[in-house]
Amino acid sequence: MPDTPMRAAAFVRHDQIPPSPPPASQTGIVKWVRENLFPSIGGTILTLVSIWMIYTLLVSVLPWTFSGVWSTGSLAECREVLQGRIGACFSVLTERWNQLLFGFKYPSDLYWRPTLAFVLLLAAAAPVLFFDLPRKLLIFTALYPFIAFYLIWGGTVWAPICALLGFAGGYMVYGRLVKDNFAMGLFGGAAMAVMIWLLGAHLLNHGIALLFSGPLLFATGVGVLAVAALFFRLRRSQSAASAAIIGGAVLTGWLAIVASVLVPVVFGNEIDAGGAQQGGSFALEAVPSRDMGGFMLNMLLGVVCVSLSLPLGILLALGRQSNMPIIKWICIMFIEFIRGVPLITLLFVANVVLAYFLPPGTNFDLILRVIIMITMFASAYIAEVIRGGLAALPRGQYEAADSLGLDYAQSMRLIILPQALKISIPGIVNVAVGLFKDTTLVSVISMFDLVGMIRGPILASTAWNGVYWELYGFAALLFFIVCYGISQYSQWLERRLATDHR
Repeated sequence: MPDTPMRAAAFVRHDQIPPSPPPASQTGIVKWVRENLFPSIGGTILTLVSIWMIYTLLVSVLPWTFSGVWSTGSLAECREVLQGRIGACFSVLTERWNQLLFGFKYPSDLYWRPTLAFVLLLAAAAPVLFFDLPRKLLIFTALYPFIAFYLIWGGTVWAPICALLGFAGGYMVYGRLVKDNFAMGLFGGAAMAVMIWLLGAHLLNHGIALLFSGPLLFATGVGVLAVAALFFRLRRSQSAASAAIIGGAVLTGWLAIVASVLVPVVFGNEIDAGGAQQGGSFALEAVPSRDMGGFMLNMLLGVVCVSLSLPLGILLALGRQSNMPIIKWICIMFIEFIRGVPLITLLFVANVVLAYFLPPGTNFDLILRVIIMITMFASAYIAEVIRGGLAALPRGQYEAADSLGLDYAQSMRLIILPQALKISIPGIVNVAVGLFKDTTLVSVISMFDLVGMIRGPILASTAWNGVYWELYGFAALLFFIVCYGISQYSQWLERRLATDHR
């Protein structure tokens, strides 16, 4: 029987063939370079031109930087050491670093005080910037402005304590009045805070003995008795708003009496009849505002003005959308006027013009005047940024707040403002960065900030006349570090709050 051909047996693979590795041009650094630096002919040309420009810049800057001199006492000595070679004279930074950071009048033995205030600033800002931290740390954040004022300016400890009591009293009045009316709560709280603060300033500037003068003591006693009686009467009638106002007045009167009795007994002759500080264990050496300068002044103005302009901008944005015509038009006129005037004009007003509207002999601190003007300027821009965030919210969010039975203050605090502020983060950060850089404009009104120190005392000296790149490069580095840090934090915050895509 002839042999028959064998049939091919069927084969079925039970395991998968391992994938082949991708081509070398599709992985790793080669892929990144091809897709980002040489994606097309136009992209290749731009990459080559950029590489040439960077190379040219580095060839000029690196030798100048690494050949720099750090240990000479003048520009002439730097040139002698370099002997015609290209190199930077960084000796101006090692010799004048204290003036660049603290100004040329701030006492050198007190540098620890602004340094400590800066370190405490990081601790105070942490609970606000990183909201995962315990909320109890916000107590230190609330106390920090008064601690920083005491450290930087010095003097008697009673000045920040009086301001703290004013804010505490204002917050108590606001907490009572806001339940009835949001605007009444704001105005009542602000009025109470100013009243208590003025009382403390009166005690410090004119002495405790003035409160014991016959007419003033009689008027104080009669006023306290009258408002106390009216308070208890209104309390029975369940008028919460009026009771809170009168209660704040009673608190102010009792604070005046307690301060007038206890301060001389406890602290003896630390405060004389003229209110001047005589010393004591609770006093630091006073440093006037005219002695402050350098980068410390830029940080002071930037931190204070940004911190004050944000809540003020929120109030202006809410006031511009208010249904009350007077408040609405006041906010509109304020915002439009401030946004239509350059900041340098407002600084000149703070430096020169404002003195003509004050009583003769009034000493209004220049730094305080500048803080007021810069805060007003920044708050107008922040108000428009936040108004844009409010306008971006759908109408349903407002209706949802109304359906829950929330009043105006609760709906804004719990529903509307958190969403509007999240939308407004890029705009707020943009204003904050611009404001911090605009603090250098104070040099035009004879305030020796970082740029003012460079333009004034340092370059005016014969030893360092002609050093420009080193000084301005150092100033640019400091401002870049702060502004870049703010920008990176805002990007992290946006990613953290991006809950709408989860």
